[in-house]
Amino acid sequence: MNSDIKQLWVNTLAEVELVVSKANFTTWFKNTNIVKEEGGIVYISVPNEFVKDWIINKYHKFILKTLRGMSESVRGLEYIISREDPKENKPGKGQVVENGGVVLGELPLKDLYINKDDNLNPRYIFDSFIVGAFNELAHTAAKTIVEKPVLYNPLFIYGGTGLGKTHLIQAVGNEIKNKKGKKVYYITSEKFTVDCVTAIQTGKTNFFKEKYRKYDVLIIDDVQFFSGKERTQEELFHLFNELYNNNKQIIFSSDRHPTYLPNLEDRLKSRFSAGMTVDVSLPEYESRMAIIKTKSIENNFNPPIEIIEYMASFIQGNIRELEGSLNAVICQSQLKNRDLTLQEVKLLIKNNIKPKKSVSVKEVVKTVSDFYNIEEDSIYEKTRRKDIVKPRQIAMYILREDFDISFPSIGQKMGGRDHTTVIHSFEKVKNDLKKDVSLSQELEQIRAMFG
Repeated sequence: MNSDIKQLWVNTLAEVELVVSKANFTTWFKNTNIVKEEGGIVYISVPNEFVKDWIINKYHKFILKTLRGMSESVRGLEYIISREDPKENKPGKGQVVENGGVVLGELPLKDLYINKDDNLNPRYIFDSFIVGAFNELAHTAAKTIVEKPVLYNPLFIYGGTGLGKTHLIQAVGNEIKNKKGKKVYYITSEKFTVDCVTAIQTGKTNFFKEKYRKYDVLIIDDVQFFSGKERTQEELFHLFNELYNNNKQIIFSSDRHPTYLPNLEDRLKSRFSAGMTVDVSLPEYESRMAIIKTKSIENNFNPPIEIIEYMASFIQGNIRELEGSLNAVICQSQLKNRDLTLQEVKLLIKNNIKPKKSVSVKEVVKTVSDFYNIEEDSIYEKTRRKDIVKPRQIAMYILREDFDISFPSIGQKMGGRDHTTVIHSFEKVKNDLKKDVSLSQELEQIRAMFG
């Protein structure tokens, strides 16, 4: 392994050690290293699936930021599972040797690497996708377009982070590719933008256009990141028209409804909304129970029902957070070589789950104004404009309902309003939520933006 790459990881771990406890550092980072750096992507070797999921959930952003701070060439971060046994110097059956003797997993290569021809992860399939009330409509729409392509075109799936959007849209791609033999391509909006900019800079825009127009199914993830990128939006607009007019299936994902994507051309918003737009929300209690049970079975783990019920009740975040907590429980059970008690599980989750974030009035107002694409200062003004009143009332509702700020305090910090005005706003939103499904979806999206 290149000595510079090795030193890069040593330096990164030194930074990580400063922000995590000694126990956490030993548990999650002890047997990790950089396997290789290729095209700006750094590949980190981890000992098992538990560690991989936990690092992605808890430390991915920090690690990436640290690596970028040390090397400007770093663009992304991938994790691969290494089954290397420190007691063995030779690769065993089914193992693969790369980069000077690093032994990678016993899993088939297709499970370790993304398919370079279509960028699809072969592990993202419908059979491993857990369906509940929170994602049932999105799942049905996804399955439908496998059997009836372009019935919903485009299919636009939106929702907060860690709710399974990427799994679902890639499952569509894998199913269509494997059962229909169609040419499928998955790409993130970030990579699409890089391709577009590179094509413009090198004078290869025609090559760029042809590259994406040859596919039967194009899947673009996280389209909210096209915000403000005017030239990329223009190319996407023309690409969309070309694919749509030739009956090619287009699938998008985003963190919010296309109507509320900021700094995006109206003509793109219109096309995003032209087919089927469905959301995935936070899983409810019954779905959280199902997720924990299913993931436990997959890992040959059989916790007592009281532990499953406790985790489903206590962890009310996204699926990624739920799985990360379960992996921590499984990992600790394996380390101790016994089942954990309920009290031990409570302590483990309490120490590892991110506490509910406390926010200021200004942060809530900014988040709401960003979502509705209005000026932040307008929410504080004494105006009765409909496009301002609704966001203002929602901001007041969130401050009271989610963060338990007093009515007088909310009124004072939001333009010096009387507390009775705040109460009225709170009650109005509360009542509207009972009968307005779209409002409930909007509120879910705003809450997801707090992270």
